[in-house]
Amino acid sequence: MILVGQYDSPFVRLAAISMHLLGIPFARNTISVFADADEMRRINPLGRIPSLVLDDGEVLIESSAILDYLDERVGPERALLPPRGIERRRALQMIALASGTIDKAGAMVYERSLRPAEKVHQPWIDRCRVQLDSVLRALEERCSPLGARPMQADVTLGCALGYLHLRCQEAIPAGAYPKLDRFFLACRALEAFQKTEPAADEVMPSRPI
Repeated sequence: MILVGQYDSPFVRLAAISMHLLGIPFARNTISVFADADEMRRINPLGRIPSLVLDDGEVLIESSAILDYLDERVGPERALLPPRGIERRRALQMIALASGTIDKAGAMVYERSLRPAEKVHQPWIDRCRVQLDSVLRALEERCSPLGARPMQADVTLGCALGYLHLRCQEAIPAGAYPKLDRFFLACRALEAFQKTEPAADEVMPSRPI
């Protein structure tokens, strides 16, 4: 299997971490959605990441479809998402909050990085920041210590926090979210997270390309 995308994308990273945790081998295609847009669209018509190219040539797009496939492949006993009941609902809610964190931080980053400076719309950034602060407070309240067997909600939250540290550090000032800080440190100690640290050359363009 080939995972398409770079690890500065938290959605690519959570797919990779999930495969490492499940012991599923994969290769990588590290093309960029910015620098290699035409090639990316030949894999995924949307030109988005991640994509997972299976051994038979089938291409899965979007992280939710990839994670669903991985869980189905390993079976319910090893799946990273609980199969049913309140545990599944709670996990899905944490995943929704963590994914929303990525979305709001990403919107701020893209507004600042991809628009010409004179066209940056500060009211939009301010709105996203209010939403981001709100979801971080909710995650701080709900966050539990990382267990011996990380599950998908843990992976998604860890990747969301990693993205904030990489691209939007002002949203997580030191000491503001102590439970999330401890959780992130525990994630960073895991081999699966260490193997997927973004490379130094995995950077966004600073202005429109």
